[in-house]
Amino acid sequence: MTGREEGLIRKKVAELAGVSEATVSRVLSGGGAAVKEETARRVIEAAQQLNYVPSALAQRFALRRSGNLGVILPMLPKVNLFSTYYFSEVLSGIGMTAKQRGYDLLLLFREPDEPRNYANLFRMQKVDGCIIIGAQDVPSEREALAELKEGSHPFCLVNQRFEGETYNSVDADQRTGSSEAVKHLLEQGCRQICFLNGPSVYSNSRDRLEGYRQALEEAGIPFLPERVLLGNYSRKSGYMQAKAIATLMREQGIDAVIAANDRMAIGLLQGLKEQGIKVGEDIALIGCDDSDVVRMTDPPLTSIRVPFFEIGSEAAAKLLDAVAQASGEETAVSPFEIKLPVKLIERPSSMFDESMNA
Repeated sequence: MTGREEGLIRKKVAELAGVSEATVSRVLSGGGAAVKEETARRVIEAAQQLNYVPSALAQRFALRRSGNLGVILPMLPKVNLFSTYYFSEVLSGIGMTAKQRGYDLLLLFREPDEPRNYANLFRMQKVDGCIIIGAQDVPSEREALAELKEGSHPFCLVNQRFEGETYNSVDADQRTGSSEAVKHLLEQGCRQICFLNGPSVYSNSRDRLEGYRQALEEAGIPFLPERVLLGNYSRKSGYMQAKAIATLMREQGIDAVIAANDRMAIGLLQGLKEQGIKVGEDIALIGCDDSDVVRMTDPPLTSIRVPFFEIGSEAAAKLLDAVAQASGEETAVSPFEIKLPVKLIERPSSMFDESMNA
């Protein structure tokens, strides 16, 4: 296209949008930051009607869009997030969906004591929406999320909810998962069941505990707080609880343990072996996540399969719908709180021989 032809098209765009040619030039060259968003949108739409499509970069500048989907991750000491099953699966789901929707990912790592200034990402136009992984139910987190909501900034929580708030979230049905694990153990003849949970700042810890409690009570078995042990979702924290489990086995006849994730279950499995306790024979053990490694433990570990990839994909899809809504590109999207189903995968760690229960 010659310069003269391009000039004629830009003149037609200006007439159709009801603006000056100078305004059209600023918007379509990617320098529309000083132009009102409504005006910039009219220019973009007029250009598209005339089959004169500006570059993606120009559209982003004109409409004050970054083209980035932010993902906020916790910075965990001595943990390679990208090698852990949970984070790698969730990020893969987010990344694939973002790419399909024409977005890039901007990964942002948050130190444990770092201020949670999430709204600054939007004020600086670094992201068009953000997914928050590892959010904790603490005052500073609640304040940061309230600021996002007040600013009408599109965001979504993964595997976390806040009671009393209507934040966008995508999670798994953790309560049902724990309940099904208890029912499975009861079918194996177990009656004295412990629960190794994670910190209560995470809603999925509370959900798993409630599922455990509910299933026991439905079976007429009392819930005993001393049978709930605490870890931090690390393998080491599971390993450190092996002695406590061994003591409960001797003193209270504990015959099964449900761990709130596979990493703690694997650590506990190792610790119990060192105590001379055979998982699958002396005690039943169930994890949660159904990560790849549980097929290779000795014995293979029964685990609650959680669809982390699908959680990430769903979070990205729903959030980008909300981003489009905020930009006026689509019809309104209602706030969403999604829970995906889980499934108990039975393996030898919890499958006692019938003769042992006679």
